[in-house]
Amino acid sequence: MESTSGPYLNTAAVTSPVGIARLLQMTFGCTTFSLVAHQGGFSAAYGTFCMFVWTFCFAITVFIIACEFTHLHSCLSISWGNFTAAFAMLATLMSVTAAVIYPLYFVQLDCYPIGCEVRDFRIAASVFAGLLFVVYAAEVFLTRAKPGQVTSYMATVSGLLKIVQAFVACIIFGALVNDSQHGKYVATQWCVAIYSFCFVVTVVVVAFSVTGKTALLWFPFERSVVVYTFGAVLLYVSAAVIWPVFCFDSKYGSPRRPSLCAKGRCPWDSQLVIAIFTYVNLLLYVVDLAYSQRIRFVSHL
Repeated sequence: MESTSGPYLNTAAVTSPVGIARLLQMTFGCTTFSLVAHQGGFSAAYGTFCMFVWTFCFAITVFIIACEFTHLHSCLSISWGNFTAAFAMLATLMSVTAAVIYPLYFVQLDCYPIGCEVRDFRIAASVFAGLLFVVYAAEVFLTRAKPGQVTSYMATVSGLLKIVQAFVACIIFGALVNDSQHGKYVATQWCVAIYSFCFVVTVVVVAFSVTGKTALLWFPFERSVVVYTFGAVLLYVSAAVIWPVFCFDSKYGSPRRPSLCAKGRCPWDSQLVIAIFTYVNLLLYVVDLAYSQRIRFVSHL
């Protein structure tokens, strides 16, 4: 436990630009899920996901504000700077996803059949969901590592990209389980193994950084991360070649969407989503590799 000198309450936690952004996050998050719960309504897996995002982000934001305002974060055996930076990036990705999904599935311009009051509540919730994304993105912008600045690893470009890589992998997994027919060929199973391996290792890297335990490892953590990122680039290159060939080549799959394929239940659609986000993650790992050679890890900030 670190000793703290000076006032017991840290007013900068709510008066600094980052503190103000977090207060707005708390306000917009509470407003969003309150509007939905009160009258806007939600249903199915998409609506449940959106409500989870808003309530989860609200709870963690309140926890962060309370800990920083009372200095209680000094009692936690984690790297606080890495934790807040990682959460801000994760919340940004989750909130933008919810801000797109909710109006896409629940907002309509006509009052029929839900009624004008419900429609208005849903539109208002969508607006606040968009504002919530903006203020989380603002925190990422404010806390990101500046050139020459000694800061937490998760606040660097490489650290933030780790969160994005894991998030994109979750999108890939979601498409995989949605009737993607990934078990049809050994080659596509190899791609699934690549997605799973890279996701697990990326999560482990984030976990070690957030817990501040990188200095306790018997091997050089920063060098291992760079080597892993290089390996992930090579693995994703193979997946970026193999997956489209075995899904969209006429010898193994279909180059065009089947006309009789049902909307939302079409394996071809899932395969296309996986292909697109495979290239997205490949690009993220390449950028990560370029930046990871220019930083030094600081685990205790």
